[in-house]
Amino acid sequence: MNRRTFLAAGAGVAAMSSAMRPAQASARLPIKKAVEFEMLPKDMSIADRFQMAHDAGFAEIECPTMPDEHEAEDVKKAAEKTGLRIHSVMNMAHWQYPLSSADPAVVAESVKGMQTSLRNAHFWGADTVLLVPAVVNAQTSYHDAWVRSQEQIRKFIPMAQELKVIIGIEEVWNKFLLSPLEMARYIDEFNSPWIRSYFDVGNVVIFGYPQDWIRTLGKRIVKLHIKDFKFEKREVAEWVPLREGEIKWPEVYKALADIGYTGSATVELNGGDAAYLKEVNRRFDLILTGA
Repeated sequence: MNRRTFLAAGAGVAAMSSAMRPAQASARLPIKKAVEFEMLPKDMSIADRFQMAHDAGFAEIECPTMPDEHEAEDVKKAAEKTGLRIHSVMNMAHWQYPLSSADPAVVAESVKGMQTSLRNAHFWGADTVLLVPAVVNAQTSYHDAWVRSQEQIRKFIPMAQELKVIIGIEEVWNKFLLSPLEMARYIDEFNSPWIRSYFDVGNVVIFGYPQDWIRTLGKRIVKLHIKDFKFEKREVAEWVPLREGEIKWPEVYKALADIGYTGSATVELNGGDAAYLKEVNRRFDLILTGA
C-alpha cells in the first residue's frame, strides 16, 4: 500500500470509526507517543526531520546508534530546539554482529556497537537502549545463544548502571525467546533493574498474542514498539498500516491498562511525508484511546 492509498484509506477509516465509536470513549492510556528516526525523510536535514515529527504530533523519538560525534551533536541540538525528547536508542550492531556468535571478533564488534549506543543514550538524555540479544541459526544453537548472550549482556550492566540507561531486550524474528514465559525467565535471570523488556507488539503476532505477552511480562516492559501485521492466505506475511492488520488493538489497550504501563511507545513503520506522519499519529491516538 503506497502513501496515497494509505491516506485515502485513513479518511474512510476515520469516518467509519467515528460512526461506530461508543457514546463514551475509553480513557486515553498515559503513554507518550514516539516515532522512529528512520521513518523521517532522509533528504531533509536532521533539524527539519525533528521538526516534522514534532509538527505531526509526536512527543518523542527513537534514534539509531550514531558513532559520528558531529552527527550525534546535531541530533542533540535538534531535540533541544524542537522539544522532541530522544527517549531511546536502537542499537544497530546486533544483527550483523550478534552477541551469540562463537567468533570472538564478531562479539567484539557487537560489544563496541552496544557501548556506543549506551554512550549515545547518555549524551542525548535517553533512558533506554534497545538490544536484540542473540540470533539462533545453523551455527548457533538455542542453548548457546542463551548462554553466550547472557554472558556478554551481564558485562554491560555496570556501564548501564553508571550511565543510568536501561537495556531493553526485544523479541524479533531471530528464532529466539519465542514465548512470553521464556522472555520473562531470560530477563529475570539477570536479576538487575537495568535489564528489561523492549516489547514489540507486532513481532509476536506470527507466533502469539501481544495481549498475552503484555500481561505475562508486566512490569518488565520498559518500552513498546507499535506496528501492525497481516497474513495473506497464511502464507505471505506483511506489515500493514496501524489498525489494518490482525492485531486486536482493543485487547492490547486492555492489557496495557491492566499492567499500568505509562512509558513510551514508538511507531515502527515505513517512512513518509508530513501528511503520512500525521495520519500515523491519528491512528496511534485511536489505539491509545481503546477505539
